[in-house]
Amino acid sequence: MHQIPDPNQVFPNEYKTSCFIKNVVKAPNISIGDYTYYDDSEDPTGFERNNVLFNYPEFGDHLIIGKFCAIASGTKFIMGPANHRISSVTTYPFHVFGGAWQENTPPHLDQLPRKGDTVLGNDVWIGRECVIMPGVRIGDGAIVAACSVVVRDIPPYTVFGGNPAKFIKNRFDEELTGLLLQFRWWDLEPEELVEVLPLLCDPDLEKVKREIRARVRTK
Repeated sequence: MHQIPDPNQVFPNEYKTSCFIKNVVKAPNISIGDYTYYDDSEDPTGFERNNVLFNYPEFGDHLIIGKFCAIASGTKFIMGPANHRISSVTTYPFHVFGGAWQENTPPHLDQLPRKGDTVLGNDVWIGRECVIMPGVRIGDGAIVAACSVVVRDIPPYTVFGGNPAKFIKNRFDEELTGLLLQFRWWDLEPEELVEVLPLLCDPDLEKVKREIRARVRTK
């Protein structure tokens, strides 16, 4: 039996800067997969408080993050209630200041644009100080360069960067990308995952392609 990291630990190693954040996030509208970590030398367990901004579950949007994601220090997820009303001639949120302003305006949350859920796939790497805007979907295996502002969806196994984040390159050719999306290594049982780790970390991509192709065929 292998000694496998426990996804239910808060700190998976002795450095205590990387936190498996599914174990510290409590908001009912945030879902995080096994082994996804947030890395921060100052307050890694404060992810929900410091990095998920304007989160009011009653608004109805969700933050959904898959398994094995690596989220670097300073990344911010902006939730829907951060928005302002944009359907009228002014964006000013009169209602939240009470008094006669509140009496003469609709409820604040009811006026906000709804972008939907923010979703990260599996094995996504988010660089330092990125900002992820409401309703964005980032596909499996994608990489977002440091200090990027993500305002639109990012396809699987691509690299995006900048403000606003734009396509930089595909990580792999079309065949390998398709095989990885079929293989879904992040769903393997822990012991089986240990067996394929050498393959997942092998820079010989043609060899990787051959072996994953064979594994997908036998599923």
